[in-house]
Amino acid sequence: MILRDKTVILKVLLIGCFFYIIPIDTIAQQSNDAPYVIVLGTVQDGGSPHMACEKKCCKTLTVFQREARKVTALAVVEPKSDFNLLFEATPDIISQWKIFPSTPKAIFLTHAHMGHYSGLLQLGREALGAKNISVHVMPRMAAFLNDNGPWSQLISLGNIKLFPMAQNESVNFTSEIIITPLIVPHRDEFSETVGYRIQGPNKTVLFIPDIDKWSKWSENLKAILETVDYAFLDATFFDQEEINYRPLEEIPHPLVKETVAYLNPVSQELKNKVYFIHMNHTNPLLDPKSKATQWVLSQGFHIARKGQQFKL
Repeated sequence: MILRDKTVILKVLLIGCFFYIIPIDTIAQQSNDAPYVIVLGTVQDGGSPHMACEKKCCKTLTVFQREARKVTALAVVEPKSDFNLLFEATPDIISQWKIFPSTPKAIFLTHAHMGHYSGLLQLGREALGAKNISVHVMPRMAAFLNDNGPWSQLISLGNIKLFPMAQNESVNFTSEIIITPLIVPHRDEFSETVGYRIQGPNKTVLFIPDIDKWSKWSENLKAILETVDYAFLDATFFDQEEINYRPLEEIPHPLVKETVAYLNPVSQELKNKVYFIHMNHTNPLLDPKSKATQWVLSQGFHIARKGQQFKL
């Protein structure tokens, strides 16, 4: 079903009992050799339904809704050369791995919080028994994996091979795919935290699933939005009311309402680049029919959904 208005052509995808409306520009044509990014998950580390959650947000989920809710990850697929990259090794890596036509050339990790690297265990000899999969990490993350089991065993057995990166230094796999890590402020108990700039032949993606308040970052988000085509930004919590059960200083993510207010002065063209991702199980944005979802869309922003594809 195709919907039309004066400014945009939309494609409606039926997933379970919900309609997901996705701009047609984000639907990569499989017959095309152009590389693309695919959203593998949009949920915060603990997943949805969340362990021991007795709230409506988890207890009433249908089978279809559960399938649509995977922990946040992206993939880059280049059909022309059978070249694939995975961003984050999540607890849902088993199902997320299935989208790749062949083993990913590399995995890029953002930091050492459970939803972003624990999936590496599935590469070990108890499971996949992978052979020298490249894992790109920042120096502290590399040291953490090297010095602590069971991660160190993945390295000693040759399941993975670490490639330390440096802030703002690009990793060029092909002339068409360039990855650049950007250090961001976050709770760095075991490693530093980065976001990624993913540059393709025609489009560029910004991926920042975890960050503390935008004001703490040395970079200017508004200025960076000018230089990219799509921006997947931390949307862990929608508003303060959602997290009234925990001190905000313990989890200083930028609330979605704060990000919307911060970006309110920018042009609609820049707002249209933003896709909120990494949503806590309590976040009403996970429900495409919620009032919160409709409000975010009315402000000119997007919400990432599993399965969306964006041409690079």
